Amino acid sequence: MKPQESSIFDPKQVQELRNLVLQGEGASLEFKRKASNPDKIVREMIAFANTRGGILLIGVGDNGEIPGLKYPEGESHVVTGALGKVKPALEVSETFIPIGGNRTVLQFTIPESKRKPHYIITGDNRTKDSFVRVEDKSIRASREVKEIIRRKQHPKDIQFRYGDHERFLMQYLESNKTITLKEFVNESGLKRFYASNKLILLVLANVLRIIPHEKGDLYTLAFGKFS
Repeated sequence: MKPQESSIFDPKQVQELRNLVLQGEGASLEFKRKASNPDKIVREMIAFANTRGGILLIGVGDNGEIPGLKYPEGESHVVTGALGKVKPALEVSETFIPIGGNRTVLQFTIPESKRKPHYIITGDNRTKDSFVRVEDKSIRASREVKEIIRRKQHPKDIQFRYGDHERFLMQYLESNKTITLKEFVNESGLKRFYASNKLILLVLANVLRIIPHEKGDLYTLAFGKFS
């Protein structure tokens, strides 16, 4: 984490904070009332870093109220501790924003990472979980999403064989718009591993687009009808 910025009450800074909060939570903005669950906060940061970056505010309610924090240093400390569980380490900037009344909001700015995907490692069994941001939610990344993110960091020409399974997939998507990995396995008869790899390759080749989803990623044609 970059060094904290020391601040005194600045009306302009507070107005900028209020304007930011008025945007509401979304693809690049998340509110937390407190840092009572630091691992969850770090998951949000990972999701931003793995996607397009974002800002996380602690001391702001889901409804947009800004009560701030009485002890921001303590909240910052527990978040910093949880960030130690992230691999590779995240690049995060922290700003203390005094809002008056002896209260402060913590602003964490997380740029899109050049080292993604990032993981949080938890538990005695060293479980590795990764997340991505979809609209106003941080979603656990599937194997396919993680592999696509990883391989996009080192882009190169992607070639694939347009065989029977690929032809079936294109025809299916022209009629049904989306397909999940499970549906592709069931409809094609392919084993899950091979179906997964075909979908990954087609996304990397910009033939398909992946939409991460909690109940199973959705795949759709990247540019409409395939020719």
